[in-house]
Amino acid sequence: MRSSLIISAFLIVFCLQSFAKAGAPISPLVAPGTVSANSATLVWHKPEVYSDVVRYHVILNGKEIGVSTKTNYTLKNLSPLKTYTCSIKAENKLGELSAGSTILKFTTKATGKTLTVTEFGAKGDGTTVNTVSIQKAIDACPKGGTVRIPKGIFLSGALFLKSNMTLEIAKDGVLKGSGDTADYMPFINNRFEGWEMKTYASLLNAGVMNNKGGFAVEQLAIKGEGTISGGGGALGKAMIDQNGIRSRGRLICLMNCKDVEIQGLTIKDSPCWTIHYIYSKGISCHDLNISSTARNGDGLDPDSSDDSYIFNCTFSTGDDCIAIKSGKNPEGYTIAKPTRNVNISNCEFTRGHGISIGSEMSGGVSDVLVQDCTAGALLHGMQIKGTKDRGGYVKNVTVADCQLLKITIFSAVNYNNDGAAAPEPPVFENFVFRNIDLSKAQTKEPVININGFKAEGHKLKNVVFEGIKLPASAEIQVNDALGVKFKDIVADNGDKPKYAVQNSENVQYQAK
Repeated sequence: MRSSLIISAFLIVFCLQSFAKAGAPISPLVAPGTVSANSATLVWHKPEVYSDVVRYHVILNGKEIGVSTKTNYTLKNLSPLKTYTCSIKAENKLGELSAGSTILKFTTKATGKTLTVTEFGAKGDGTTVNTVSIQKAIDACPKGGTVRIPKGIFLSGALFLKSNMTLEIAKDGVLKGSGDTADYMPFINNRFEGWEMKTYASLLNAGVMNNKGGFAVEQLAIKGEGTISGGGGALGKAMIDQNGIRSRGRLICLMNCKDVEIQGLTIKDSPCWTIHYIYSKGISCHDLNISSTARNGDGLDPDSSDDSYIFNCTFSTGDDCIAIKSGKNPEGYTIAKPTRNVNISNCEFTRGHGISIGSEMSGGVSDVLVQDCTAGALLHGMQIKGTKDRGGYVKNVTVADCQLLKITIFSAVNYNNDGAAAPEPPVFENFVFRNIDLSKAQTKEPVININGFKAEGHKLKNVVFEGIKLPASAEIQVNDALGVKFKDIVADNGDKPKYAVQNSENVQYQAK
């Protein structure tokens, strides 16, 4: 009897210890720009120890209102102009709940007026160019109001959005970009491949670019269950033919914007990059289906911007799925506006070149988290890339709990290398890759290929790989690095991978 009691007591203590280790979710917040009259979206980080966490419970005004297996949740059916408090609890494998996270408090907005573009003469017949009619609706939209694209195909050229409004694309509604380059004139100040320059306008534009700071547009939402579709590669080619490859507009371009939500839509067929935001802060992109086939058809490009939240999105692109940027060579280095605090979670990447940082990163990139993502056969997988001419830095990057097919860190790329060099090579440092499933990777090339810069003081520095699953016969390459640690690296057949280490110091691994 006593033995049974001792065992039971041990099990209770063990369970309590395991539960205690899970802890409460960390740093919950209302995602920037997501509060409306009737909804708001919450995001949070996992507890410090989360291996036994199975889901999260959302507590609103003291009552549980939903659960999520992801680190985000959208509150719906809220009342306008009402203040809410909420917190998040983690549930472990035993069904026990953690203490609540820190409490969030927010107030919903007033219900705004909705203007439907057909009231302004727009026709959803797929042939009428509705630029003037839709822009009239945008200009007439009162503060807190919504411009609605209803069912139908509404053809348009460049449109210019403003603060404190929502552009809603309804279910079965399509905002379709014209294929005529004249519909994206006159040229606007923009940034492309790291340099400020004039380009065609995009289909959707918000703000005015200013590297000195300030925000031109705030509290903007672009959302709905419909589709935004551009002129695709054909429009891109026409722009290139008329004014060169760097003249192309984007599909959605935000410049000096703050607190913007892009949500729910299918976004496709850009002539160039799909969603690009520059010198902005507080951008939430979630529950999107982004696809492109155009040349340089990136999916989403945060550029010299702070506080990005990208989650629940799918990507199939003609270039990088996501490319985090901050300017190129001496110009980007001198402007010195970094991209900071990028959170990418619960996204699926089916086609494209990579989940990328760079190659234009001369203003610096820091504090990036990629978590709970799945990637297919991307050309370079999860990649951090630059050249010796870029300058700037990439630091404090964590990639965790993902299924990937390749991890690469490049210190030389064979494109976009024109122009003068920054005064010194970049710095790549403080990267963590944890709990990554690479077991389905092809082994004809190195599954992990990481490289620093050869210049003194610019080697890749302080990198940890922990809990990595590899295929049999995998190879890992490390070049020009200082302080790289491999821990719990496991191949399918139980073998250790082959390591090829050159011009590197303090690289810790267990060889075959």
